[in-house]
Amino acid sequence: MQTITTIGLDIAKSVFQVHGVDAGGQVIVRRQLKRRYVLTFFQKLSPCLVGIEACGSAHHWSRELQALGHTVRLIPPAYVKPYVKRQKNDAADAEAICEAVTRANMRFVPTKTPEQQSGLVLHRTRHLFIRQQTAVINAIRAHLAEFGIVAPVGRHGVEELLNVVTDPNDRRVPEMARACLSAFGAQLRRIQEQVREFDRLIRAWHRSDEMSMRLDEVPGVGPVLATAVVATVADPKSFRSGRNFSAWIGIVPKQHSSGGKNRLGNISKQGDRYLRGLFVAGALAVIRYAKIHGTKHRPWLTALLARRPTKVAAIALANKLARMVWAMMARGERYKEPVALAA
Repeated sequence: MQTITTIGLDIAKSVFQVHGVDAGGQVIVRRQLKRRYVLTFFQKLSPCLVGIEACGSAHHWSRELQALGHTVRLIPPAYVKPYVKRQKNDAADAEAICEAVTRANMRFVPTKTPEQQSGLVLHRTRHLFIRQQTAVINAIRAHLAEFGIVAPVGRHGVEELLNVVTDPNDRRVPEMARACLSAFGAQLRRIQEQVREFDRLIRAWHRSDEMSMRLDEVPGVGPVLATAVVATVADPKSFRSGRNFSAWIGIVPKQHSSGGKNRLGNISKQGDRYLRGLFVAGALAVIRYAKIHGTKHRPWLTALLARRPTKVAAIALANKLARMVWAMMARGERYKEPVALAA
């Protein structure tokens, strides 16, 4: 019987598709599997190369199949798409994965540990609660504005509006609207308390992780960004360079180059949106601090701000911070303060 050497596995919630070939590329197996039979199927096979799209639950299945002795490679879905022939279905996807995983120049996603995925769950949950907090605040402002009640931007403005809602003597707000807005206020308090609890968990995790503590030494990198990078980047050495890492995040210019002439545009929407937002926020914090305390000790940033708007300079600084973070992670180094700053 011919031996299966490579398998493309299209994962799903309940029904999985398997496409297996031998060393010569001849199709040996093409079938569907129910979820409960997946591990039993792979237990009967000799160790082989298994390709999986890096999507929901991919890291779980990668760990399970690696425990059975198989070599698992996770592929970004965008890199599988060119190998899909004509119609889009599970069988065609599994065949495309099987083809893509054997390409010599293919890029793969390192498998995350359960601890790293737990850290990402913490960050994603906190981020969702912050978005819900913003939505509730916007709702409170919008509904009170309908009655002619507005307040300044910021935390104190929201407190002013909530004080109006809780004051029974303020007749500008009808009782029915007051009941609804009181519910919004209670919801906002609960969300804010939960976000504070998540922040406490992140700080505790940050203090217990040596690499996160090292990254915290970089200006503009705090516990939230440091732990997010540690949780997201399973293997920093999977990136060839700092620029490769920053391109993966999505803070390098798009290229429209041809004929030997380089044309660089703005940054794209590709990459890790969460990390990109944190890096840009950190860069803006550095710029804000430099404007308050003087930029004479940061000649590169000073020259950049002199010829570019603040937000453009923030993207460039975020790119620089990302490269520094990658170098520290890949080489095990600590942050080295620039000579100008040290002086």
